[in-house]
Amino acid sequence: MVRRARRINRELAEVYPYAHPELDFRNPFELLVATVLSAQTTDLRVNQTTPALFAAYPTPEDMAAADPEKMEELIRPTGFFRAKTKSLLGLSAALRDDFGGEVPGRLEDLVKLPGVGRKTANVVLGNAFGVPGITVDTHFGRLVRRWKWTDEEDPVKVEAVIADIFPKSEWTMLSHRVIFHGRRICHARKPACGACPIAPLCPSYGEGETDPEKARKLLKYEMGGYPGQRLSPPPDFPGKPAPALGAV
Repeated sequence: MVRRARRINRELAEVYPYAHPELDFRNPFELLVATVLSAQTTDLRVNQTTPALFAAYPTPEDMAAADPEKMEELIRPTGFFRAKTKSLLGLSAALRDDFGGEVPGRLEDLVKLPGVGRKTANVVLGNAFGVPGITVDTHFGRLVRRWKWTDEEDPVKVEAVIADIFPKSEWTMLSHRVIFHGRRICHARKPACGACPIAPLCPSYGEGETDPEKARKLLKYEMGGYPGQRLSPPPDFPGKPAPALGAV
């Protein structure tokens, strides 16, 4: 299993050499906020929402002093906007009061912030600070169970199992590759098995569409010729930028 898992990771590295966090951000604070907003919504919707939010509140100090009702209106498109506003106000105040207005670069400090769990902390550590971390979101958990790397359901237990399979240096990029694959090819309801580059390695091959032509029609984002989730993707991203909020 370990050999197969590591080979899958190598194969995914060839398929997605450009794998990256799909949230737009320019600094650790923006990534932290965007990740909190990403709960129960798409990265695309977050990316369409954050430009106005960061224009209004560019720093933790600005956000901590925000009028809650105004912030709720700005982040309404991401859903659960009242709870998310409470989290953002709380974490911004904590950054201002406890960390000198800077996002801390340690897991134990990040998880103390309101609305920040291990998943969010690992996203920030891996992508804003270069500290290896495994991001167990719904895509990651689904695929590692589909590949029989683990049968654990609890994200913390999944993280621990996967951390034992792969060297620490691979954790962050492994997370991106698996999530990319889950969004583009290995979908929850109808995986595109017939268009999957790692089909020969997959113990669950056949759960989805195996006909190559039909499977190709299921591909999403750049794999299907469509925009990705970022409005400002990295320079090496082969797909199209996502449209801004309200764009046709």
